[in-house]
Amino acid sequence: MAEEKRSLFPALRLVLIAGIAGALAGAVAVYVTSRPAGNNGAVAPAASVSEADVAACAAKADRAASIAASARGDVAAMLAADPPQSLKALAFNDPEGKPMTLADRAGKTVLLNLWATWCFPCREEMPALDALQRDAGGDAFEVIAVNVDTGDDAKPKKFLADTGIDTLGYYRDNTLSLFNDLKKRGLALGLPVTLLIDAEGCLLAHMNGPAHWSGDDAKALVGAATAKP
Repeated sequence: MAEEKRSLFPALRLVLIAGIAGALAGAVAVYVTSRPAGNNGAVAPAASVSEADVAACAAKADRAASIAASARGDVAAMLAADPPQSLKALAFNDPEGKPMTLADRAGKTVLLNLWATWCFPCREEMPALDALQRDAGGDAFEVIAVNVDTGDDAKPKKFLADTGIDTLGYYRDNTLSLFNDLKKRGLALGLPVTLLIDAEGCLLAHMNGPAHWSGDDAKALVGAATAKP
């Protein structure tokens, strides 16, 4: 049964991606360049990615393959980074609305997820991401779910309140810059998109499409990613 589930999930994921990508195109079409008050609009300072950072991440190909091999069942769609690359310069706003980059989470393994209120699969998986943060979050690991709705904070905050999402921090980017950055890197085809990033800011694994993040399979993946090599 587990093997059957693993084989069917990628096909389902491709169907979802096709629809989600169209929705994203619509969101881009109606995007207005105004920057309302709230947890939006700020531009994070660029994080420095040195040649040493690039080389250090590229050297983790075996580590990435090992982590991806531990992605089974509910999270079987996670793919090994090929090659691993430094993502420490990815920029968005923190829960206080201040600009930050992933470099600000150095020393912590991060499951970075991009979501929007208009993305149905995103809405479906948010409670599971919230549960994963509640159960596994701490000094060594954090789920960073970044909302990418354009406009102000009203809709995403209402969704989180109505759904009872109270463990995840409210990370935000209403400019689509973060999504477009990942798209240029070949990592984002639509929403949701999820990246597993190690404590040095190196991408280890990634997936497009939803997953059941609160189950044992997801927790085993987090355990593998946070364990010392």
